[in-house]
Amino acid sequence: MPGDPVRVLRLITRLNVGGPAIQAITLSHRLTERGFRTLLAYGRLGEGEGDMRYLLPESVETSCISSLCRPVAPWNDSLALLAVYRLLRRSRPAILHTHTAKAGTLGRLAAAIYNRTIGTRAPVRVVHTYHGHVLDGYFSPRAERFFTSAERRLARITDAIVAISPRIKNELLNDHRIGRAEQYRVIRLGFDLRPLVAIDDRARRAARSALDLAADAHVVSTVGRLTIIKQHRLFLEAAQQIAAQDHSALFLIVGDGELRGELEEQATGLGIRGRTRFLGWRRDLSTIYGATDLFMLTSRNEGTPVALIESLASGVPGVSTDVGGVRDVLDSEEIGLLAPFGDARALAESALMLLSEPARRRQMGDRGRKAMIARYDAGSLIDSVERLYRDLLS
Repeated sequence: MPGDPVRVLRLITRLNVGGPAIQAITLSHRLTERGFRTLLAYGRLGEGEGDMRYLLPESVETSCISSLCRPVAPWNDSLALLAVYRLLRRSRPAILHTHTAKAGTLGRLAAAIYNRTIGTRAPVRVVHTYHGHVLDGYFSPRAERFFTSAERRLARITDAIVAISPRIKNELLNDHRIGRAEQYRVIRLGFDLRPLVAIDDRARRAARSALDLAADAHVVSTVGRLTIIKQHRLFLEAAQQIAAQDHSALFLIVGDGELRGELEEQATGLGIRGRTRFLGWRRDLSTIYGATDLFMLTSRNEGTPVALIESLASGVPGVSTDVGGVRDVLDSEEIGLLAPFGDARALAESALMLLSEPARRRQMGDRGRKAMIARYDAGSLIDSVERLYRDLLS
């Protein structure tokens, strides 16, 4: 009957800390008011990964697929494929929207089987979002060639491909030759930035007190999974050089993962363990960013770096490696500085310059905050995805 909500099956590999999980939850919740009813399906977390399920509103229907996991595992992958197919049969959605690589692979294969079994009766429309990609810097060259070939084939059974930045679209379409230009939509990430925008001088003093940090400390922070792609070893190398010249510098590493033990040992070996705090996963990011003078990102690759967006929205300028979609966020030296990947000295020099100029840092923070509000508001994300869905269904 007219007015019935449009059914959507949203599939993501896992709801771990990061942009994809935030987007999947935000879309599932906020599209309800636009006439869509979403079933959000997700797999299990890996060891040491932060859990973002606490963000799920009670109004969002969910389904946990225990066999769906990030590592390649033929038996589990087969079970997960069957589980997704059964969800399609049960919920009969108009749209399947997949997020992240493993969910994108299994979800699109399940949709192809489903559409073939039901014939011409209301086939499901398939959307896949690239929040980045794993085709550069994650695997060996041989594995990257295999995954690129697989993504090209999957694009043929995809109705629409969403890239979260122009740079990612260009890399996928032109460098890796995945899909056709008319399949693509560039839809930026969207967040509720209000808690971060609200951070003021009073909140900053309270944050320092909560973390037991000296009021005059120069705090350099980073937030993210402790995995090789985030290159925290490079962060610590830059931190050592900063600490050698700035005796007020302290370093906060927020996040967890399989490399934590190695990184703690590295900090000890570099002589900066006493000035480096490993805080694990934290939900009080307003406290972290409120206590921070400068945010540093040292990744080998990034889609759109969520932590960098959050820091800028908090009024904290950034220094980052010039990789992936970082330039889509740090597009001007008025809000942050870039350094070549692997260059600890360049990262340290940029950080030392900004730490020595508090007035400039404040100006950069103010400009960055305004830029993030303009670009990454959740309302724009919802508008764009609704428009995409309506176009596909028409």
